[in-house]
Amino acid sequence: MGTVALGTSGTTAADVIAVARGNARIELTADALAALAAAREIVDALAAKPEPVYGVSTGFGALATRHIGPDLRAQLQRNIVRSHAAGMGPRVEREVVRALMFLRLKTVCSGHTGVRPEVAQTMADVLNAGITPVVHEYGSLGCSGDLAPLSHCALTLMGEGDAEGPDGEVRPAGELLAAHGITPVELREKEGLALLNGTDGMLGMLVMALADLETLYKSADITAALTLEALLGTDKVLAPELHAIRPHPGQAASAANMLAVLAGSGLTGHHQDDAPRVQDAYSVRCAPQVAGAGRDTMAHARLVAERELAAAVDNPVVLPDGRVESNGNFHGAPVAYVLDFLAIAAADLGSIAERRTDRLLDKNRSHGLPPFLADDAGVDSGLMIAQYTQAALVSEMKRLAVPASADSIPSSAMQEDHVSMGWSAARKLRTAVDNLTRIVAIELYAATRAVELREGLTPAPATQAVIEAIRKAGVEGPGPDRFLAPDLAAADAFVRSGALVTAVEPVTGPLA
Repeated sequence: MGTVALGTSGTTAADVIAVARGNARIELTADALAALAAAREIVDALAAKPEPVYGVSTGFGALATRHIGPDLRAQLQRNIVRSHAAGMGPRVEREVVRALMFLRLKTVCSGHTGVRPEVAQTMADVLNAGITPVVHEYGSLGCSGDLAPLSHCALTLMGEGDAEGPDGEVRPAGELLAAHGITPVELREKEGLALLNGTDGMLGMLVMALADLETLYKSADITAALTLEALLGTDKVLAPELHAIRPHPGQAASAANMLAVLAGSGLTGHHQDDAPRVQDAYSVRCAPQVAGAGRDTMAHARLVAERELAAAVDNPVVLPDGRVESNGNFHGAPVAYVLDFLAIAAADLGSIAERRTDRLLDKNRSHGLPPFLADDAGVDSGLMIAQYTQAALVSEMKRLAVPASADSIPSSAMQEDHVSMGWSAARKLRTAVDNLTRIVAIELYAATRAVELREGLTPAPATQAVIEAIRKAGVEGPGPDRFLAPDLAAADAFVRSGALVTAVEPVTGPLA
């Protein structure tokens, strides 16, 4: 499990993954506790003054004009959590909720929120106990933070609502806190607002999507190389000097990966044999250009994520000089844009992979392979419907590529009149990443079968390693028609787990 130390200067993507997926424990550093205490002193001093301060002694959003007296402020903070915990729809995945809570704790520990140290410690205690608040899919507009999702998390800190225990059972949050010796928090001035006001959900999903896509883009380079090999294509288009004259770094990385996989192949270069080709089709020849553009998109998204991971996102914020100032840093536009951009790139990568698969199955374009890679075409349908499944996934990917961030819907009596929809962009990106994994798995399934059908020609050592590994993983090779869904599921698991990359790299060395 390991331990993640959380201080005042933000966190890293690796720490988010460790907490969200690896159940790493969280420890608050001494500097974080000191910063929390110092900022709280400023908030307490402002709370004692007669002048209204937003979030400390006023209502919220469109109700910010009302001054709230000291006797109602604790109720105000409880009420904002209860009223904002208004999500609906399916439950959000455990890893997303853990990332959401950890990233809110990251901002709290910055010392810019005015939250007391004991509240921050309770947040860490809940995560360390493996307690996961029940958060619902709908409720965030990606502006003023991921309000409803974060409110459901704050509700758990108060001992209210429902949460999932480490055993996977959903129970009342108060019972779970008591079972783990955690005292529910009693929120004071500004604390309820500070727990709700961040881009933490969309950022957590961005960080995890980037981790998944890093493996997927390597996997897609491998499957593209296998398809090129199965089609007896030429690897000359992958030469580094060709990519140097169009110096996009992602393109060069993808071409280098493909070239490494194809090293030593006895199948490449036969495009001039029985049915001469001047050039391979775009889906084969331009694979590095398309995958490379996606890699460069990921690089930009990673930069945005790193900036956001270093940020303190709250409104108002406590500044080092003692001021408490309102701001718009909770607006999710920077994160929403790259979430949508990644969905577009993923859709295109899935689309080009499907075109290569279709080429493998078409006897008029596969350069000697049997129709649909069938054992006895006509009696057997081969992989005909596997490509249908892949095409259906690609079609959905295209729909998911429609940007959520291009939309806005006003709320809070027109006070919050422009929102980012970043949470929605993140939710659809998660679906897109799942679909892309399946699409790459189907290309892998078809390409390995096609390579094995090239009798008398020796594939590259890396290809042989892939075929050996995937057969050991329970994915069967060429033969008569059989129940295909289990094979495709096994291929999906093989790609999803990173086993495809693991099979190749002992032969090729680390892929870019």
